[in-house]
Amino acid sequence: MDSDSTRSAPQPTWSHTVRLPARTALAAALVIGLTGAAAAPALAVAHAPATAAASAQRSAPDGKALRDAIKGLPNADATAALVRVGGTDGTWRGSSGVHDLVTGRKADPHGRFRAGSTTKIVTAAVALQLAAEGELDLDKPVQHYMPGLLPEGKFEPMPVRSLLNYTSGLKSGDGFDDEYAHRYDTLDPRKVVASAIAKGPEHDPGYEQHYRNIGYTVLGLLIERVTGDSYAHQAAQRIFRPLHLRDTYFPGADPHIRGPHNRGYQSMKQPDGTTRLVDVTEWNQSDRFAAGDMISSTADLEVFTQALFDGEVVPQPQLKEMFTLPELAPGAPEPIFGAGLQRMEFKGKVIWLKTGARYGYTNMIASTENGSRTLVYSVNATDAKGTGMNPIAERIALGAYAYATPVMLAKTVMLLG
Repeated sequence: MDSDSTRSAPQPTWSHTVRLPARTALAAALVIGLTGAAAAPALAVAHAPATAAASAQRSAPDGKALRDAIKGLPNADATAALVRVGGTDGTWRGSSGVHDLVTGRKADPHGRFRAGSTTKIVTAAVALQLAAEGELDLDKPVQHYMPGLLPEGKFEPMPVRSLLNYTSGLKSGDGFDDEYAHRYDTLDPRKVVASAIAKGPEHDPGYEQHYRNIGYTVLGLLIERVTGDSYAHQAAQRIFRPLHLRDTYFPGADPHIRGPHNRGYQSMKQPDGTTRLVDVTEWNQSDRFAAGDMISSTADLEVFTQALFDGEVVPQPQLKEMFTLPELAPGAPEPIFGAGLQRMEFKGKVIWLKTGARYGYTNMIASTENGSRTLVYSVNATDAKGTGMNPIAERIALGAYAYATPVMLAKTVMLLG
C-alpha cells in the first residue's frame, strides 16, 4: 500500500448525447491512513423518449442534480455510489467513487452489495404470494401455523398480517454486544426470535406500529413452516429466477460477497480515541435472515422494483396489502407502513419506498405507485448504521424526486436496518 501517493482518478465514461468536461481528481484524505483519489462519476444517461409529450420531458430525471449528488467520491461520507432512476418518465444511470481505497480504481457500476432491509420487500412478496395461493391466511394468528412459538397466556393471537405491517408487538431480539468483533460468527435467527419472545410483548397486536427486524425474522420462519422448504430457496424459486435476478442471493453464514462488488467501509472509533475507516466488506449476516441478509445489485433491484409495482410479482388483490396502512388504536402515532413499504406524501405526490443498511452499504428502492419514477441506489456509506441519513444518499433521493424535501427524507432514518 502506497499511503503517501496521490493517484489519478479513473476517467468518467458516458454514452448517448451527454458531454461532461474532464476533471482532475483531488486526493480524498480520509482519516484512515489511506489516501485515495476522488473518482469522477461514470455516467450512462437516457432521457425521456423523444416521442414523449413535452410534459413528460419536463418530468424526466434531473441529470445535473443527480450528477452533482454523487460527484467528488470518495469523501468522508462515502467511498462509492451506484444509482439507477427509471420508470415511464425516463431513465438515468450513474456511478461514482472507487472500488476500494487501496488501489483507488473506479467503482464497479454493476457491483453487488449487502441490501439490508430492502430484503423485507422480497419477504413480504413471498408471503403475499402464499396468501394468493391459499397457503397462508393473513387474518389467522401466527399461533395457528407455529403452535408453541408464542407462549399461551403471554401473547394474544397475533395475525400474520401484523408481522407484515410491523404491528405485532414483538420486541427486538438480542444479538452480539460487539458486532464487529463477532462479524465472522454465526448467530442462528431462531435464537434471536427466542430471545425476543422471552421478553414478552410490548403491546397487543395491531395497537401500534413499530419498525423492527423481528417480525420479518418470524415471517421467514413462518414461510419455512408453511412451505416445508428453506426461505432462501423459496425466494429464489418464486422471485429471483422468474425475474432473472442473477446478482441476488442469500449468503447465509458465508461472510463474503460473491462476484463483483465494491468494498464497504465503516467509520469506527479506536481505543486511542481516533476515528478510522475499517473495511467491513466481509461479515456473516445470517442472523438478519429474511429481514436483511440479501445480497443484490442496483440492476437487479430495479428489475424487481419495476416488476413489483407493475403487478408482476404479487397478484393485484394481495399487492394492495403493500399500499394499505393499518388502523391502529386511538391515540397511537399514525402508521406509515403497509406490508413492508413505507408511504411518503408531499406536494401531491406519493412515493412508496424501503431503505436498508448494513455496515459499509446503505440502499433504497422507491417508486411512485404507478411506476412513473423508480429509484434504486446503493451508497458505500461510512456511517451506514448512523442515526442520520447519509448526505450522499439524501442528495440522490432529492435529485431523483425533485419534489422531495429534506424533512421528508429525514423520516427515512428509522428505516435503515
